[in-house]
Amino acid sequence: MNNISIKNDAGLLALAIRLVIGWTYFSAFWRRTILTNKLDPKLAGYIGEKFNHFLPNALGIKPIIQYLVENPDTLWLNMVIFTIIEGIVGLFILFGFFTRIMSIGVFGLAMGILLGSGWIGTTCLDEWQIGVLGIATGFVLFLTGSGKYSLDHYFMQNNFSFTNKKWFAWIGSGVLPIKEGIFPRVVLIGSFLILGITLTTNQVFHGGLWGKLHNKSVKPKLEITEAKINNNSFSFDVFRTEGVDVYGSWVISIKLIDSHNNTVTEYTQQDLATLDMASISNYYVAKVKPGKHSLIIPLGAKASLHFQNNEISNLAPGKYRLKITDISGAFWEHEVVKN
Repeated sequence: MNNISIKNDAGLLALAIRLVIGWTYFSAFWRRTILTNKLDPKLAGYIGEKFNHFLPNALGIKPIIQYLVENPDTLWLNMVIFTIIEGIVGLFILFGFFTRIMSIGVFGLAMGILLGSGWIGTTCLDEWQIGVLGIATGFVLFLTGSGKYSLDHYFMQNNFSFTNKKWFAWIGSGVLPIKEGIFPRVVLIGSFLILGITLTTNQVFHGGLWGKLHNKSVKPKLEITEAKINNNSFSFDVFRTEGVDVYGSWVISIKLIDSHNNTVTEYTQQDLATLDMASISNYYVAKVKPGKHSLIIPLGAKASLHFQNNEISNLAPGKYRLKITDISGAFWEHEVVKN
């Protein structure tokens, strides 16, 4: 370190990146534990519900997310561990302590954000940008380590014994023990791999390279499955897979329509706002529930809805359409058969 001029101290030149990325991750811990409690499943803003929002269009890690949101206790434990890790990684990066191993943490956390929520963002592809930039900065910080203004530098300058160990250059700071002839190739290959991840996810999530641009965060979308009519009741599963993550889809009408386009039964806005929770069986931590003026379906929420109505028992066998209407005017239909 002493042989490197200040102007050529890569760790020093990356100081702004280190401070900003450090605060980015430490602030997640700060927000959830100090400024407000986002780790309590009983309170509004619980981070587990935000995690549930990632589920519908996550890339590659959807089974992991689904398992967690189906098991609330395990989800809570993982959210606590995840928050602690973000806090430690962010704090260590801020102070430049064991910078390289913490940069691997930055890379891993950013990759998780990218694969889980890279499709979310109503205007600027917010989560995708956070993910890919986190991956790139994590890689840069691994290459540079921390420079003059860091604990790594302080310990090295004062000849702490552990800084003389071979492993310290790999997990702390200083000159990476990679041969000069190989180092440029490491940088080039790593950079192009990260560019490949960036371009691939941009295309998969948003159609950013070719084809039609799309943004799954703009309009709500509901998927209807398992629709059944039995005796005096009908039931179905509803799963909200797209739309803005900060508020729900507001369902104001649920109808059964016959083959002649006649409404045979309808649950109005008021009916849905006062719907008994016994009629709703939620699968995940994000809950479908009645609101003040409608039935609220948050992003990532999935539930089985069950309605009893004596009019249904009088329906003739045949095909019917189930129609769900959102307050925006959007609607979704699904065929259901009465035998």
